[in-house]
Amino acid sequence: MTSPHFTLLRTYLLELGFDIHHQDEAADLLVVSRPELGIHNLVLGCGEPLLIMEQYLLELPAPNCAVYQRLLQKNRDIIHGAFVLDESGLRVIYRDTLQLDFLDRAALEAVLNSLALVLSEFGDELIEFSKAGA
Repeated sequence: MTSPHFTLLRTYLLELGFDIHHQDEAADLLVVSRPELGIHNLVLGCGEPLLIMEQYLLELPAPNCAVYQRLLQKNRDIIHGAFVLDESGLRVIYRDTLQLDFLDRAALEAVLNSLALVLSEFGDELIEFSKAGA
């Protein structure tokens, strides 16, 4: 049985113009994109009590303190969400969470707009990070 949070999330994403590439109702998982915003394969998972949103951004070929420092500095400017590293310390991911019980379209849209904004403002620098040392 599909959870009400999953159904509501799916409805909001469609209303906001996102393409759903994958959905797993049993796992409460969606993968969506909206290329004109720079959002590709954003993974949204309903893991009670949270909605967890992650988008892989890049792999760091030669991570160093300067890159990590810049990512942390940029986190201060991000309205919603943050840059995080996976367990390897090489993959940079955008991540945010919302409480499912208080999920509404405006809150979801704010997170998605924040991701789009950080990608447009910081995208060139992220691309340079992905090339550094390559």
